[in-house]
Amino acid sequence: MFCSQCEQTASEQGCLKWGACGKSPDVDALQDLLLHCLRGLGEVATIARQYGILSFEANTFTCEALFSTLTNVNFDAEDFIHYIHKTVQLRDNLRALLPQPITGSPLCWLSVGETKEELIQQGKNSEFDFISQSASNVDIFSLKLTVIYGLKGIAAYGYHAQELGHHDERVYAFCHEALAALSNADLTLDDWVNIALKLGEVNLRVMELLDAANTETYGHPVPTTVALNPHAGKAILVSGHDLKDLEELLKQTENTGIYVYTHGELLPAHGYPKLKQKYPHLYGHYGTAWQNQTREFADFPGPIVMTTNCLMPPHQTYKNRVFTCGPVGWPDVTHLSSRDFTAVIKMALELPRFTETQEPRQVMTGFARNAVLNVADEVINAVKTGKIRHFFLVGGCDGAKPGRSYYSEFVEKVPQDCVVLTLACGKFRFFDQELGEINGIPRLMDVGQCNDAYSAIQIALALANAFNVDVNELPLSMILSWYEQKAVSILLTLLYLGIKDIRLGPTLPAFISPNVFQLLQRQYNLQPITTPDADLAACLA
Repeated sequence: MFCSQCEQTASEQGCLKWGACGKSPDVDALQDLLLHCLRGLGEVATIARQYGILSFEANTFTCEALFSTLTNVNFDAEDFIHYIHKTVQLRDNLRALLPQPITGSPLCWLSVGETKEELIQQGKNSEFDFISQSASNVDIFSLKLTVIYGLKGIAAYGYHAQELGHHDERVYAFCHEALAALSNADLTLDDWVNIALKLGEVNLRVMELLDAANTETYGHPVPTTVALNPHAGKAILVSGHDLKDLEELLKQTENTGIYVYTHGELLPAHGYPKLKQKYPHLYGHYGTAWQNQTREFADFPGPIVMTTNCLMPPHQTYKNRVFTCGPVGWPDVTHLSSRDFTAVIKMALELPRFTETQEPRQVMTGFARNAVLNVADEVINAVKTGKIRHFFLVGGCDGAKPGRSYYSEFVEKVPQDCVVLTLACGKFRFFDQELGEINGIPRLMDVGQCNDAYSAIQIALALANAFNVDVNELPLSMILSWYEQKAVSILLTLLYLGIKDIRLGPTLPAFISPNVFQLLQRQYNLQPITTPDADLAACLA
């Protein structure tokens, strides 16, 4: 196997024997074959569009299937076998509608095996062929991988948006075109740079779609105090990102006496008015970031629902209490194919409870764009009068490497006249720090999930407009952490917007070649993090 898509890939080069995430070589091969088949679907769908032939099913399925290959989403070989066969079926259905037969690419006609063993071998062969065909130009190969991983990020956000009924044909068209482009040997390095930047543009649109889906359904987030201490009583823990799954669980647990807790990236759910006001049994938040789940899940007394990615290989101490939804999967773990949480509720009522309400601990969330821009005048005045010297956006994905202590130390050392915006699970390094206020403005503001980078971007653009300057002229520095593929798509969005001087860590992506990184340094001054003291000094200079 070869997998370099996450930050914790082996030796910072690539996982070759077993995935650092827990992915087996067989599952890796099936994921590679699925991507190979999706490229064929992309080619046929792109040609079909030229004839005005669209397939809504192929569009939405492409997002779900790509999402399933993202790090820490699905580890179940049987799920990928299903995805592979459905991809081929959708491709063939579309191809049959074309007025003229397709000639050229073998991916449009590729047939796949029936047995698991045949599919695994095909996956290994397809991976070898893809690497071999790209070996002559490592920089183009680097950008191809960047595009593949960025597409997975787009697919994740697109999946969440489409679950709430929001779609954009242009997004699906780009995904299919980019998948098809992976077979085009005539594309130059500049072509792939342009595709990567186009991906950033499309990801901005996807985040806009998801933002609209969330806010139109649940209202704009408002600053909200969230309990971190357990409450005496029966409990269910919900992790991941999917607000629709959480809402359905809350509906079905009304009047049962069960308290529902969020985990990981679902913390910002507490800020949505139509969730927090309607469902008082959405009690609080339990635990921190995804990489701590083996300890935190073992200590939680009730069932655990994994709505999206961030699933780690479950330990036997709690594996029988884990349920998965949507694209998430693990062998021998109960998967809920519909949003019927009857089995989860039954288990919660049968299992032990939190026996006492612990001493109160709280954090704040809900500082999305509307909440921040509603006090824009106060923020602008504080900047103009020198009370706020600088803004730091410190966020992104968390992970298990020791070097990630950089981010908590950085926030601890941010001067008292500076404000920290944060988002995604990277905030769990410091989300409970007491940083105080500046003229009533919190010095630490949780903007939301990783997809809420859209909110952070809109805040930055609004401030730039208010001060009549370019975004790069604002007293704003971005200190980002990355782990998986959604972070790749967000970074490409920031580059598409021309945002410079981003600091990225804890390590640089293994799939970025030295020449490609030098290109990004020259054009955008993208740079790796160093030490908190040195980076703070440089940002404030």
